This record gives sequence, structure tokens and C-alpha cells, in this order.
Amino acid sequence: MALGLSPVAAQEPLKIVAFGDSLIAGFGLERDEGFVPQLQAILDERGHKVEIVNAGVSGDTTSGGLARLDWSIGPDADAVILELGANDMLRGLAPEVAAGNLDAMMERLNGRGLPVLIAGMRAAPNLGESYGAAFNRIYPDLAKKHGSLIYPFFLEGVAGNGGLNQPDGIHPTKEGVKVIVKGILPMVEALIKQAQAR
Repeated sequence: MALGLSPVAAQEPLKIVAFGDSLIAGFGLERDEGFVPQLQAILDERGHKVEIVNAGVSGDTTSGGLARLDWSIGPDADAVILELGANDMLRGLAPEVAAGNLDAMMERLNGRGLPVLIAGMRAAPNLGESYGAAFNRIYPDLAKKHGSLIYPFFLEGVAGNGGLNQPDGIHPTKEGVKVIVKGILPMVEALIKQAQAR
């Protein structure tokens, strides 16, 4: 008998951890309406053998994410979708702090050999031009430094659209999440290819 993976091991799905804040956790939505279940459903439809793990914590900042990174992303993870920074921005925290925390997370994940898809965020206009410029370059700079995949703005097509957001104007509705998933899907499929080649 040839040595190698057993049939069961060979069929185990890739495990991708979606690591982020309330936008990942599915704040204000039913269990099947959030980002993770909607992404899982479309990946299943497209024939991918992947399990998306929800590691979203509502209200989490990049500091909180850095503190829980190692135990939230277990040794069985094959890849990571990293979505953090929105709460730092909403609280007006210094962009360099968010950048430093995200960079430290990337260093740890790279050290584990995990491919990462960075889901970027953009600063709200009311925070001013200088803050916006400093915050908005965090994600492309991070992707360039670490050679990572990036989806530049997680809320692309949803932010500012009242019909796609809950009454708070911040968190997407089920339909808003559908727009997010459709937009980010090509990058998630690129992440799956990286994980399969790992």
C-alpha cells in the first residue's frame, strides 16, 4: 500500500479563519445572514472544500485582535482573512497604533506560514483629511510589505448606502453582506489557491 494521506485526511476541507470585528461576527443579523455563513454558502455552491471559521468579536480593535490572535487562530488553520481596524478608526485612535498592531499580526501569521487576505477599511470623512490619509494607507502598505492578498475596502458598495445598512448606518444588512461577499469572493478564491499550494 502506498504511503500518503488516508482517504479521510485527503478529504478534509481547508480551514480559513475569518478574524475580525462585528463585521465578521455578524452583528444584528440572524445566524445564516452574516459574512461567514453567506461566504460559506457561496463557496460550497462553487465546489470548494473549505470551512470558514467565524473568529469575529464585536467591538474588537486591532489591540484586542493582537492580544487574542494566537488562541483564536488555532494550529489547524490553513489561511486567514484579516479584517480589523474599523473600531480603531471609529474611536479616533492613532493610525500608527492600528498599523503597528496589524503589522505585528502579519508577522506572526507569516511566521506560521499562513497565507493572509487583508480586508481593508477606509476612514470616515468626518475624521479629517490628514487622519484619513494616514489611516487609508495602512492596508495597502501592509499588503505590499508582507506580499499579501488585499481586498482594499471590505464595505465596498455598502458603506453610505442606507438600503444596505442597519439603522445604525455602520453594520450591513443581509443584503449588504451579500454585496460584500460577491465583491471579496475572487480574492477569497485566490486565498484558497494559496492555501492549497502551501
